[in-house]
Amino acid sequence: MYTVGRLARKFGLSRSTLLYYDRIGLLKPSQGGKGEYRHYSAADAERLSQICQYRQAGLPLRDIKRVLDSPDTTLTPILERRLEELNREIEGLREQQRFIVGLLRNSRLFENIGVMNRATWTSLLAASGFSEDDMWRWHIAFEHQAPESHEAFLRFLCIPEDEIQAIRSFAAVVEPNPDNPPTP
Repeated sequence: MYTVGRLARKFGLSRSTLLYYDRIGLLKPSQGGKGEYRHYSAADAERLSQICQYRQAGLPLRDIKRVLDSPDTTLTPILERRLEELNREIEGLREQQRFIVGLLRNSRLFENIGVMNRATWTSLLAASGFSEDDMWRWHIAFEHQAPESHEAFLRFLCIPEDEIQAIRSFAAVVEPNPDNPPTP
């Protein structure tokens, strides 16, 4: 059996966190209650371990409670929703990075933000033997096969919006032809 303080220390939490979890019904002690000392069992400690894992994934407490209390609730859609939230947050942060680099008017700063950018991508393609024409053929094929994915990839490379539209417009009107070099 664990006391509130001992269990909290074991998981690196505050005593008040466990009291809050008790108050909202997320983690009730096996023994004790109002006016008595709370004691937690090994099963309670295991539940708290799961709570901590789900909190580390960024799940809200209401979702954690639902998953732990309802055997028919599957974790997959909840985690998928959280992953989508994270993707939106990351994209928002990347937009802020691009905006700040644009304000500073120093494209070399992209090297310091740890993301793939156009310069790195084109140098990788060139090192792999791609010519300028090969790169345009690649854009044309990508635009014709998966236009939404092509746009997402160009955004991933931190290319400004007006240039993305120019690349896509050119690639969309040129028919893919491996024998004819495109001319932008």
